[in-house]
Amino acid sequence: MPKQIKDPVHGYIEVPAEILPLVDSPALQRLHHIRQLGFAYLVYPGANHTRFEHSLGAMHLASLLCRRLDFDKVQTRTICCAALLHDIGHGPYSHASERLMQEYTQFSHDDIREQLNQPALAAQLEKNAVSPDEVAALISGSHRYAGIIHGDLDVDRMDYLLRDAHYTGAPYGNFDAERLTKSLAIVADTLVLNESGISAAESLLIARTLMGPSVYYHHACRIAEEMFLLACRRHFGDNTDAVREFLTLDDVTATALLLNSPEPITRDLMIRIRTRNLYKRAVYAGRELVDRDHLPHTASGIERMHTAIAETAGVSPDKIILDIPPLRKEMKMDVKVRNHHDLVPFEEIVPMIAMMNATRQGQWRLGVYAPADLREKVGDAAREVLALRRATKQHKLTGII
Repeated sequence: MPKQIKDPVHGYIEVPAEILPLVDSPALQRLHHIRQLGFAYLVYPGANHTRFEHSLGAMHLASLLCRRLDFDKVQTRTICCAALLHDIGHGPYSHASERLMQEYTQFSHDDIREQLNQPALAAQLEKNAVSPDEVAALISGSHRYAGIIHGDLDVDRMDYLLRDAHYTGAPYGNFDAERLTKSLAIVADTLVLNESGISAAESLLIARTLMGPSVYYHHACRIAEEMFLLACRRHFGDNTDAVREFLTLDDVTATALLLNSPEPITRDLMIRIRTRNLYKRAVYAGRELVDRDHLPHTASGIERMHTAIAETAGVSPDKIILDIPPLRKEMKMDVKVRNHHDLVPFEEIVPMIAMMNATRQGQWRLGVYAPADLREKVGDAAREVLALRRATKQHKLTGII
C-alpha cells in the first residue's frame, strides 16, 4: 500500500510502497538533520525545514510530471527515485559545506554514484529494477531526461523555491508549479514548454532572481557561512580524509565536532554562530565601487590581500573575513517553447531574461567582515587595500555599501 505523507507545501504526498524502503534508508533519514537553507535560520527563524522534506517534495512533483508525460512504470520509478535521492550528497548545512567539498575533494553534491552503492540503497534499487547509473545520470545532468531533475525548469528548483518561500515567509518564491508541470512535454526525448506555461515559467525566473538577495545571499547568511568555512579550514588544515568523513555528518554532529575542536579559533567561531554573535560588515560594496581588475582571482591572491588588510588594520588575520564571491551565473533557459507546430527558443519569446541577468549582476557584493569592536578599523584598512571608489549619495540611497 502507498503511504500518504502530509506536506505543508503540496498537501498530501503519496509514496509508492516499492519506494518506501528508500525513504526509510539511512541515506535519506540523515537528511532529516540537514537544514535546507544552512544558516538562514539566523535571519528567518522559520527556516528550519530540511533536505528530507524537500526530497519528498521533489519526488512528488516528479511523479506528477511523469504522469503528465505518460511515462511507463519503469521510467516513472527511475525518475522518482532520482528525485528522492538527488540531495543525499549534501554535507552539513547544505550549500555552506559545498565549497568545502569542492576545495578539498573537487566533487559536488550531485556526484552520488558512489553513494548509490550503499547496501540499503543498492538493494532497493535492484529490487525495483532501477539502474543506479541512470539515477546518477539524471542527477548529474547527463541523462536524456535530466531536465526533469537537473535542468532549467526542474522539479528540484520548483520545490525549493516554493518551500523556501513558505518557511522563510519571503513572498518572492511563489509561482504556479501546477500550471508549469501541466505545460511541460517531451518532444524527441527533450523536455519542452507548451506556450500555455510561459507565464508560470516567467514567474519561476522572477522568483529565482528575487530570492537571491532576500534569502540565499542575505548578508547575515553569507557572514555565518564564511565563519563556518573559516572554522572548518582551521580545524582540518590539509587533512582531506578528515574532510571527506566530515561531509558525511549532519548539522548536529558536525557542529559538536567543531565546538570541541582543539583549535581555539574554530571553537570561538562556532560559539559565535551558535549564539548569533556574528562578525559585522566592515565593507559591503557593489560593483560600482570596486575595481574588479584590482581584485585577485586565485586563492593565493585572495590570501595575500586578506593578509594585507589585517596588517594595515593591525589585527589578527583570523579576525577578518574577505569575501569576494564570483559573479552570479547568467540565467539561461535552454528550453524550447512549443508554439503551434514550431519549437522556438524560450529567450526569443521572453526577452526579460536579459533584464533579470542585469539585475542579478547588480546584486553582487564584496564583503569584509570583522567582530563589532574591530569593524571601523578593519573597514578603513580594507578600503585602502582594496582601493574602493568613494560612495556617492546615490550609492548610499540604493544600499550599495
